[in-house]
Amino acid sequence: YGEFSEWCEERSKTLQHEVKTGKAEAAELEAAIAQEEATIGSLTAKIGALAGDIQVDEADLNSATAIRNKEQTVFEASERELIEVVDTLQRAVGILERELKKGGASMLQLKGANNLAQAMGALVRASMLSTADGDRIAALVQTSSEDGDAGAPTGAVYESHSGDIVQTLTDLLEEAEGQLEEVRSKETKDLQAFEMMEQGLKDEIKFAN
Repeated sequence: YGEFSEWCEERSKTLQHEVKTGKAEAAELEAAIAQEEATIGSLTAKIGALAGDIQVDEADLNSATAIRNKEQTVFEASERELIEVVDTLQRAVGILERELKKGGASMLQLKGANNLAQAMGALVRASMLSTADGDRIAALVQTSSEDGDAGAPTGAVYESHSGDIVQTLTDLLEEAEGQLEEVRSKETKDLQAFEMMEQGLKDEIKFAN
């Protein structure tokens, strides 16, 4: 009986120790679970924030792309128009300079013109200039007159001398070439700015994923 009693006592102590150890381990596990749950909650919040950032970046990218497309469309139209103007003026100046050297009836018609519009009409009637070119130059001169820019060539500066019309058209040509250079320079800068923004937004979206 004494041995059995001693065994029971030892067994009781062992069980108490195991229970105590088990409770401690359970408490540690509960703390670990609580910590993991807190981590999961934090990560879920971060994922939500990143998803929101991605949506914002994608919206910004779509908006920037739409603006760039509009800018490119405007540039292409402006460039095309200015190239046509430059080509027309180059042809007109070339024709006039050639005819000045030759003299003849066409120069007499020019000398009888009272303004640049009449001079263009004389060139068209003499088949020296196409109707489309004559109309384009006349419209360009009219626009320059209406704008009233300082130093801009206008129909008023033409004084019925063939040399004056050459100078007037040369001034218009230089102005058109300058405008063409400006729109091309602006397009280059706009494109570079867009490409930098586009790459930055794509990088943010990539890293967020």
